[in-house]
Amino acid sequence: MRHTLDYINTYTDNFKPEIGIILGSGLGELADKYREFAIPYRQIPRFPRLTSIEGHKGQLVFANIVGRKVVMMQGRMHFYEGYSMEQVTYPIKVMKELGVKTVILTNAAGIVNKSFRPGDLMVITDHINFMGTNPLIGRNDEKFGTRFPDMSEVYDKGLIKITDAAGRLLNMNLRHGVYMATTGPSYETPAEINMARTLGADACGMSTVPEAIVANYCGMKVIGLSCLTNYASGVSDRKLSHQEVLETANEVKDKFIALIMMILQNIK
Repeated sequence: MRHTLDYINTYTDNFKPEIGIILGSGLGELADKYREFAIPYRQIPRFPRLTSIEGHKGQLVFANIVGRKVVMMQGRMHFYEGYSMEQVTYPIKVMKELGVKTVILTNAAGIVNKSFRPGDLMVITDHINFMGTNPLIGRNDEKFGTRFPDMSEVYDKGLIKITDAAGRLLNMNLRHGVYMATTGPSYETPAEINMARTLGADACGMSTVPEAIVANYCGMKVIGLSCLTNYASGVSDRKLSHQEVLETANEVKDKFIALIMMILQNIK
């Protein structure tokens, strides 16, 4: 960790980010528009290298947005790419060490709740970890958090209220729901989606939950936002493709970015 931080600090000078954002598929434009400087992951010692996933760049972007100092991950690591859970969540711990107190986690997700529609934005109120593992397994570092952290409020209720208020100001019909994370990379089967619905999931994806667990463990406030890009298996007759995910994310990116900007203005 020390080598990572020392290298990043050679770029940041007195720039101390207070908010961290992980940008999901199609949201890289926010980083491109506001970046003051960026550091490619491949240059940062001990930082995981990003493999090639369409819609994900691999750089840490620092920006001043609506007066808030922000660090953004333009591209995230996924468990299905072969990274360990420690690698997937290492950037969250780096953000913590940089001074970040609030994390905005975004993703593209499949629809499980049949009353939702592609293009809807969903505020994550809770999650189901169906990845078969946990990012906190292994030796505990008390510097970051306790061995057995409470997970009764992973997604901060105060931030959810701020997000809802932002949505109203922007005339958005924000959905609320439970996000289930699976490992991927294959999409879920119709039977698995039926199971997810029975368990109480409203949307399904392959990210976010490990990051949310570690951010909460580190004492950071978390808000999770899903762009609902497609119906999950069995919800409609359509075959699933990553291209559809990217197309829908691109269609609603301006709305998604406007919401994030409004949230940034109102975070205390």
